[in-house]
Amino acid sequence: QFSKSSDHTINYLLCQNEATLLYMANLGCIEINPWNSRIGHLENPDYAIIDLDPSDTNTFEEVITVAQVVKQILDQAGIEGFCKTSGSSGIHIYIPLAAQYTYAEARNFTKLLCMFVEEQLPDLTSMTRAVKARKGKIYLDYLQNRKGQTLAAAYCVRPRSGATVSAPLEWHEVKPGLKIGDFTLKTMPSRLQEKGDLFAGIHGAGIDMAAAIERLEK
Repeated sequence: QFSKSSDHTINYLLCQNEATLLYMANLGCIEINPWNSRIGHLENPDYAIIDLDPSDTNTFEEVITVAQVVKQILDQAGIEGFCKTSGSSGIHIYIPLAAQYTYAEARNFTKLLCMFVEEQLPDLTSMTRAVKARKGKIYLDYLQNRKGQTLAAAYCVRPRSGATVSAPLEWHEVKPGLKIGDFTLKTMPSRLQEKGDLFAGIHGAGIDMAAAIERLEK
């Protein structure tokens, strides 16, 4: 795949089974960062993502506040979103698309949702990409919805102190008191056993963008 940013062709590894995943781990691939689309439909993402990316001055409590507003907007739009910690400092919110839309459509739709969020939280959020221009606000990153753009996968370990994991959440858990450090390489096996795969739904039935926009306009 040709990369515009690096101006050369990159050969990406396809991980289709457990054996390949173990091979990657053996290479030292601690953090797994997949594309949003699969080999059968590279131009059509399986999901859209809203990346809540805090500045150095933001608290995780503030990130939680923004995530709660995103949830309210998704509810208004009739969308079931799926939420996870980044395993670092932010929160990722996924919207299933079932490969029905292009990357451009996914990006424009997610941008619209972020505009609604920024309208409700103008003093806390920003859609400005330049870090200095954000003035210490939480970045509503809709540009993750581009071909070849990647984020840490659900359940992957981050190369950080404590071996934190990007952990899928139930929405009722997204409230003050939630801590990224509670989800680690040691704690996730028992959580998975208790709750199952909370992220399985991102590959389910996709949303109807037109219907969602109509609901939001009301």
